[in-house]
Amino acid sequence: MDAFWSGSVATFLDTSPAAIVGQLAETQIRHFRISEAQQLRAWGEEIALLRDALPAIPASATWHLLLEYPLMRLGRRADAILLTPHAIIVLEFKVGAGLATSADQAQAEDYALDLQDFHAGCRHHPIVPVVVATEATPRPASLPLLLGGTVAPVQTTNSASLAKLLTQIASACPRQVPKLDAAAWRAAPYRPVPTIIEAARMLYARNAVAEIASARADATNLSLTSDAILRAVAEARRERARIVVFVTGIPGAGKTLCGLNTCFSGGEDSHVAFLTGNPTLVHVLREALARDAADQGMNKRAAQQRMESTIQALPYFRDHYIKHAEPPAESVIVIDEAQRCWSREQAVRKSRDRAVRLDDSEPGLLLDIMARHTNGAVIVCLVGGGQEIHDGEGGLAGWGEALAQRPGWRGLAAPDTLTAADPRQRLPALHGMRVDPSLHLAVPVRAIRNACGPAWVDAVLAGDAERARAIARAAGGAPFLLTRSLAELRSGLRMLCRGHRRAGLLASSGGKRLRAVGLGVELPHMEPVAVAQWFLDRWPDVRASDALEMVATEFSCQGLELDYAGLCWDADLIHDPVAGGWIARAFRGSRWTRLRSGEAVANQINTYRVLMTRARYETILFVPCGNPEDQTRPPAIYDQIAEFLLACGAEWVPLEQPVTEPAPHPAEFALI
Repeated sequence: MDAFWSGSVATFLDTSPAAIVGQLAETQIRHFRISEAQQLRAWGEEIALLRDALPAIPASATWHLLLEYPLMRLGRRADAILLTPHAIIVLEFKVGAGLATSADQAQAEDYALDLQDFHAGCRHHPIVPVVVATEATPRPASLPLLLGGTVAPVQTTNSASLAKLLTQIASACPRQVPKLDAAAWRAAPYRPVPTIIEAARMLYARNAVAEIASARADATNLSLTSDAILRAVAEARRERARIVVFVTGIPGAGKTLCGLNTCFSGGEDSHVAFLTGNPTLVHVLREALARDAADQGMNKRAAQQRMESTIQALPYFRDHYIKHAEPPAESVIVIDEAQRCWSREQAVRKSRDRAVRLDDSEPGLLLDIMARHTNGAVIVCLVGGGQEIHDGEGGLAGWGEALAQRPGWRGLAAPDTLTAADPRQRLPALHGMRVDPSLHLAVPVRAIRNACGPAWVDAVLAGDAERARAIARAAGGAPFLLTRSLAELRSGLRMLCRGHRRAGLLASSGGKRLRAVGLGVELPHMEPVAVAQWFLDRWPDVRASDALEMVATEFSCQGLELDYAGLCWDADLIHDPVAGGWIARAFRGSRWTRLRSGEAVANQINTYRVLMTRARYETILFVPCGNPEDQTRPPAIYDQIAEFLLACGAEWVPLEQPVTEPAPHPAEFALI
C-alpha cells in the first residue's frame, strides 16, 4: 500500500512544491472531502510548512518523508509521516487553526495507533503523533519517556515551533534499538484488521477481503474460505445446482466478514442477500453503509434502499416467501449465525399467534424457498460454535435433518462438522456431502494484540482454571482485567481508550440484579435508531456506547464488537468452588432459581461466551461486591466468581489509586 509521495527529506527539499502537489493530485483516487481547489491549497501550505521547518534540523536530511500515507482501516490518509533513525513521527496539520482541539488530537492519535497495531515496521520504535495547529499559542513540549513499539501522548505545536518540537522528539528517542531503515519500513506489510462495520464499508467500496483480512500472516485461511464460497456460487450457476455451504469458526475468526465479502464481491447485480435473525446487526450495518454512502455524495435514502435489499432480517425474508410462491429475487443468501435457526417445534410454537404460521423448521423452510430457483441456488450458513443463546435453536443438527429430507441439495462443509462432540453442532453423514478444510476458520482475527482470548474463554467457561492459567501464561497474559468497582470499570475503560477507539458496557440479559449497582438501563435492541446511535455515534452524545451509561446485552452485541468492553458479571452465572464448575440461574420474582435443563444451562454459558469475546483489545470484567443485607446479592457469591477469574489469569485493573467517583470523559475537554 503506497504513499502518494515518498522520498528522503533531501529529495523533498530539492523538489519543487508544484511538482509534489501535482503528483499528489495525479494519484489521488478518492473523493475530496473538500473542494479540489481547497485540497490543492492545503497541500501547498503543508508542504511550505515542512520546507520551512526541516532545514532547521541538520540531521533531518537523512530522514524519510511520506505525504498522504493511506490508512485503509480508517479510510483516511495521514498528512505526513517522518521516519527518523529512532522514531516515527505522524503529523496532522490544521492550517489556520488557533487551537488543537480534542478531536484533532484524537485523529492524530488514531493514525499512530493504527500504525502501531497493523504496520509491521512499527514494532520496535516509538510512534509520536503531532498536531500542528499553525496559529495556536506556543506551549512547551512535554515529552514522556519514548519507548519502542509504543504510541506517545499527542504533542501539539504551531508553525513557528514545529522545528523545535521535531528536534526535541529526535533527541528524546532511545538509542538502544537498531536504526529504523526507511526502505524496510516501506516494504513492511500493513494489514489492517477492521471491525465488522469498517469491513462492511471497505468491502462495499470494492476492497478485496485479502487486503483487509488480518494483521497476522497465519490468518490466510480467511481468503481461502472466501474463495471456497465463491467457487461454490460459480458451481451452482454453472451446473444449475442447489448447494449449501457451511462455514464454521471460533468467535472472532471472520465468519461475518466472509459472508459480507460474498454479498459485495459481485457488484450491483450479484443477487446476494445477507440474512440475519439479529436485528442489531441489521440496523447497525444498514445505517453505517448508508451514512458512508452519503458521505461519498450518494443520496442517503437511495443508499438505505439498497442496504435494505442486501442486508435483510431473516424473519421478514422467510415470512414474505412463505406468503408468496415466487422464487426470491436473490439466488444466493448468506445466513448469519445459522445454528440459531429455529427447530420445527420452536417454529410452530413461536408462530402460533402470528399472521404467518410456520409448519417446519427454519432450515427446512429456507431450503424449500431457495429451491424455487431453477437455474441454481446457494445458501451460505455461517455457524458459530457455542453461540446458541436462546431456547429452540436447532444448531447444525437442524440443518442436517432438513437436508436429509431434501436430497436435491448438495452439501459442502468443514470436516469437523461431521465429528463434533456436541450433537447440536454435528451434521449427519449425508449422501454427497463434501468436505473442505478451508471452510473452518480457526484463527481469531478480531483480537488485535493477543489472540489467546477465545481459548482462554473456553477454558474459563469449562471451569478449568489450570488450563486457563497456562493459556494466559503462554501468551504473556490474557486480555482480561478485573475490578470490583463500577467507578473503576468506567475509569479503566477511559484509561485504555485512546484516539477513536470505542468502549462500551455489556451485561447478560439475565443479570437482573445489576440494577442494584446502577446498571438498570439496557440498550433496546429492537429499536433501530437507538442501536445505531449506540454503535456508531460518539461521546459527548450520551446515547453512544462510549458514554458508558447503557449496557448492551448478548442480543444487542452478538455479531458486532467493541475495541474495549466492560463486562458486568451478575449472579446469573456463578462459580461452584466445590464442584469446580458453573451454576446457571435465572432471576424470577424476587429470587434466583437454578436452571436444570441442559439446553438452558448451555445457553446461559454461551451468553457469557458471546459477551467475553466482543472486545478487539481488552475486556474489563466487573464483578460487584454484593450486599450482605440483600439476599439476592450475597457477597460470597460474587467473591467466588472474582476469585475464580483471578485464578484463571485475569489481572486487576492497573489504576494508580482507587476511584470512588466516575472520572470525566477525556473528550469533555478541548486540550491544547
